[in-house]
Amino acid sequence: MSCKNKIYSLFLILFNLLLLMILWSAASSSCPSECGGVSIPYPFGIGNSCYLEKSYEIECRSTTTSTELVPFLSVINKEVVSISLPFSGYFSTGAYGSVRIRSPITHAGCSTSAHGKDSGASIMNLTGSPTFIDNSNSLLAVGCNSKVSFTHVKPNTVVCELNCSMTKESLNNSTPFRNLRECSSNVLSYYTSNDFVCTEDKPEEDTVCNGNGCCQAFLPNNPPQQVIGIRIESNDVNSTRTKQEHCTVAFLTDEPYNLSNGTNPQKLLGEGHTTLNLGWIIQTKNTSYLNSLACKNGTELNSSSSVEHRTKCICEIVSTSSEISYANCGCNQGYIGNPYIVDGCVDLDECKMNLHSCEEGKYCVNTLGYYDCVGDKTKSILTGVGSGFGVLALVGGVWWLRKVLIKRRMEIRKKKFFKRNGGLLLQQELNTSQGNVEKTKIFSSRELEKATENFSQNRVLGHGGQGTVYKGMLLDGRTVAVKKSKVVDEDKLQEFINEVVILSQINHRHIVKLLGCCLETEVPILVYEFILNGNLFQHIHEESDDYTMIWGMRRRIAVDVAGALSYLHSSASSGIYHRDIKSTNILLDEKYRAKVSDFGTSRSITIDQTHWTTIVSGTVGYMDPEYYRSSQYTDKSDVYSFGVVLAELITGEKPVIMVQNTREIVSLADHFRLAMKEKRLPDIIDSRIKDDCKPEQVTAVANLALKCLSSKGKKRPNMREVFTELERICTSPEDSQVQIHVDEEDEEEEEEEEEEVSNMINKVDSWRVGVTAPAFSIMASPSSSDTEPLFPRPTW
Repeated sequence: MSCKNKIYSLFLILFNLLLLMILWSAASSSCPSECGGVSIPYPFGIGNSCYLEKSYEIECRSTTTSTELVPFLSVINKEVVSISLPFSGYFSTGAYGSVRIRSPITHAGCSTSAHGKDSGASIMNLTGSPTFIDNSNSLLAVGCNSKVSFTHVKPNTVVCELNCSMTKESLNNSTPFRNLRECSSNVLSYYTSNDFVCTEDKPEEDTVCNGNGCCQAFLPNNPPQQVIGIRIESNDVNSTRTKQEHCTVAFLTDEPYNLSNGTNPQKLLGEGHTTLNLGWIIQTKNTSYLNSLACKNGTELNSSSSVEHRTKCICEIVSTSSEISYANCGCNQGYIGNPYIVDGCVDLDECKMNLHSCEEGKYCVNTLGYYDCVGDKTKSILTGVGSGFGVLALVGGVWWLRKVLIKRRMEIRKKKFFKRNGGLLLQQELNTSQGNVEKTKIFSSRELEKATENFSQNRVLGHGGQGTVYKGMLLDGRTVAVKKSKVVDEDKLQEFINEVVILSQINHRHIVKLLGCCLETEVPILVYEFILNGNLFQHIHEESDDYTMIWGMRRRIAVDVAGALSYLHSSASSGIYHRDIKSTNILLDEKYRAKVSDFGTSRSITIDQTHWTTIVSGTVGYMDPEYYRSSQYTDKSDVYSFGVVLAELITGEKPVIMVQNTREIVSLADHFRLAMKEKRLPDIIDSRIKDDCKPEQVTAVANLALKCLSSKGKKRPNMREVFTELERICTSPEDSQVQIHVDEEDEEEEEEEEEEVSNMINKVDSWRVGVTAPAFSIMASPSSSDTEPLFPRPTW
């Protein structure tokens, strides 16, 4: 097949698929399904895209005599009484769909005040529509001394003669009206309640119109008509009759009439209209639509076709003598529904509707498109019930086995993660650890899933560079913070376990307690105690109506944090560097006492090391310039970050600020050092604490902060000295001098170095981003004389 033919075939497939989608949407529930109580099935429809073609459009509008909405077939502008599909379930040739419409009454010699022109002639023209006048209609004529004939049909023949003066004997001997049903010319033709008959003798009890004031005739046995007319001509030469006696009406109708209701022309005319049954079809020129229905051609079916090979619907192609070809579709035997919708024919349950022919002793079992008659009902029921229970047992067994396999797979997965994450080692370390303090608990993943409602987004407390923190509720009622990390380097998992053991032994009132961890997940999960009142950054920098961060509270927070860092640096068996001291990592409890948090992971280094060399990382504004320059993190790096926090507490400014005069972005540390050098401390004190603070205390704390912010680490005090000095300032506020002595160096050289480092940091592109390093590191204390017991008796 050439490339051109392949493209053409693909185009046809895509076109048919698009057409199917359009047809399906047209028949969807979005289109009105009824109007005025009349159901509107597809291919008819109300509104754009709801009908097959314009000739099937139904308009829902009011009439000239009523405000109620009724359906009109737009193409012929006739009110619709009902629309039916071909007889569903048992399709047969000639079983057209039908549309019943309201049709006017032709009249002559009658009162014209309310019924239009008294012309005695009318034409029903359905040209251009998919409808035709069905042979189930008949002509009814009522009146006296008139003859009624069809026009626009061949031949134009008189079909009814009305004579009110005839007796029964004269009527029987007269020439009967033409009935066009192949009755001989010497017999009467009339319609009974069941069928049309030709006979010479009319029973006495029959009340069908017979020509004496009432006449009924049938349509010709020609191909379906779309144009047919009615003409009334008077045979009356007696001019003495009244207007009412001259009145004759004639009309096509599908309703039965007899002598009891069809002998008063004026009364019939007063009804204004009658109903007419129209058949409707699909023109074969719309081949793409017919192909999309996937119906079988009626000519392909024969009596030997097996039930299993019957299609759901059948379309019969009919060609008329006027060379007009059309299709008539219907659901095949055993199916019911709308054949003009794709897959619109569904299985008919012959058993439920009692349409089967099963013998006594057998019962009906419905199948697709047909039914089966099977043997003993009780035995079959028992067999069916047994089979049903067997299927249920099989399904239940498969479901249980699947559940067991999933559970087993999860257990294997948890054990794998637990072992890979060092769970066995951690258990051993915790079991052999000394001390009477509460040991770190190893939580199961199920416990933490329950505590956090499967890590629901509604439980999120915050997001960080290393993971997400959730609020959880343990089974014992404790509220905890659950930190779920993003990624943990597999090469550092062993170190992580060692660090968790060390962190679990920290017991300080101003350090957030690590309660435990979970190692059954892909990345370890840490569980901390929950702190209620948020962090220091929020209380200092975010607006609040009930502002409580007065100087006394800020001073106490500074002492709390300094005591916690002093403990980490000096009191633990191995010195611990926090590595990310900042106001967002200082939490406040219900009494607004500080707790240092966000320790993350840690590292142990050898006893002879005094620093830790790493890739430069940290939070901009808090980063030690000496660490930035040398990549060596020491205990004095934590001191520098604490100095920035002290500057925040004094000034109320963020760690990175914009100078209003120059619009230059600078670090708070640089801004604070410059103000202190120019002796402008009163200008930078937070206006919210000026009224209640003691100037001597603020000055003393500011001098201490300036020492902590020295660009050279060896000129900064250690955290024990900072903690001791803060306690002294709180008890001796009159003395604003810092009682800390460090090695002095040339001041000019220090300023040059500070400016150089500041310029280097200002070139960092991440001023707006707080990227945190691993939270802290662990180092050996420089000497045993500087250490304190891990849990000193009076703890903060």
